[in-house]
Amino acid sequence: MFHLRDRDGRHEVDLIVEGLGGAVVAIEVKLTATPDDNDLRHLLWLKRQLGDKLVDVAVVTTGRHAYRRADGVAVIPAALLGP
Repeated sequence: MFHLRDRDGRHEVDLIVEGLGGAVVAIEVKLTATPDDNDLRHLLWLKRQLGDKLVDVAVVTTGRHAYRRADGVAVIPAALLGP
């Protein structure tokens, strides 16, 4: 697990989890209940860069409901992660 920031600092992803087979899961943490496209621009950029190697993308929020956006990003309330 690591944090990603590209060389020129234009793109940043909070958490990258890479499995033994090279599969990647990317996670952002946002202090908003309803993330918009601007909040997720770095996840969507990474999705374009990695293609099928990126097996899932998620954003942890302050919201109350978990759902998956039309672009495939899972929206997960922090309260669902534990007590």
